[in-house]
Order: sequence, then structure tokens, then C-alpha cells
Amino acid sequence: MSSGVASAPGGARRWLILDRDGVINHDSADYIRSPDDWRPIEGALAALARLHRAGFGLTVATNQSGIGRGYFDVPTLDAIHARMRAAIEAAGARLAAIAYCPHRPEEGCDCRKPAAGLLLRLMAECGFAPGDALMIGDAARDLEAARAAGVAALVVGPQASELAESFGVPGFADLAAATDWLLEGHWPC
Repeated sequence: MSSGVASAPGGARRWLILDRDGVINHDSADYIRSPDDWRPIEGALAALARLHRAGFGLTVATNQSGIGRGYFDVPTLDAIHARMRAAIEAAGARLAAIAYCPHRPEEGCDCRKPAAGLLLRLMAECGFAPGDALMIGDAARDLEAARAAGVAALVVGPQASELAESFGVPGFADLAAATDWLLEGHWPC
């Protein structure tokens, strides 16, 4: 990427669709229920800044069934996302969009990952095509959503080796390591 801008063949901008919990911030079995519960993973904010400087468009697709379960409401989720955006911006990056699914798994919506709805919504909102996008997740549902949307993917986190082998995608310890690989010029499309 000698031009300093992440471009796909034909000159289109490259976009990243990131899962939130387990990729950008620590996940919790008890859910991220308040802005105080949101804690970035070490190195994730700096990685986002590096990707932003390289010209990647940054978006987030996140399942938030805590809303449907009554653990928190939309204004609380908005406050959590405001804290996340502020931290990302303080690090030198910017999110173009956040898409979330508020539904419980049993509701059978078309937006909850592993369905493709959130990814399709981000592509429509930000104006990019599946071939110009890469999903970065930490769970099988993220990789399945990417497949359903026709988007390439990679996986990070504690299950990365196992999931990378199962899905035939690149796997990394964390977002910082995945960023190193992407900025070396790799693109798994």
C-alpha cells in the first residue's frame, strides 16, 4: 500500500467491519451494561488509529441482545458507544458507522449475526461492496455473517487458531497482530 491509502483493485477504498466485544473491547459474560463496563483491549485503539491512517474505513457490527433481554436500554447503549467513539477518536481514528442488533437469539431476526443483516446495513450506509470489505471478529457467528454477506474475514482472540482452521481464514492473537499483517499489504479477498 505504497500510496498510504488502503485500496482494493480498481481503486475502491477498503473497509473493515469489526465486531465490538472481544475485538475492540473486553467481552463479559455479564454483558457490557454501562459505559463504565467498556474497557478497550490493550493495543486495540492504537491498531485502529494505524488502520485509519492507512486509509481503511472503519465500521462496527455488534450483537447487543442485552437490550432485548432488558439488561440495558438504547440510551445506555448509545452512551457506551459514545465512550467507545471518544476513546477511538482520542487514539487518532474514527468510526464511519456502528450497526447493532438489539434482538434476543430466539427472535429469528435477519440482523443478528450469524445473519448478514448488520454487514449489509453497513455496506449500504457507507457505500461499499462486499469485495472491498473485511470482517474482523472473534467468534464463529462473525465469520458466518461474513460468509453470508459475501465478505472476506479474519479472526482474532483466544479461539483464533481453532476458528481460523475451521473456517479457512487468517487468525491472530488480537487486533494489533491482525493490523500488522494488514499493513504489510495482505488482503484476504
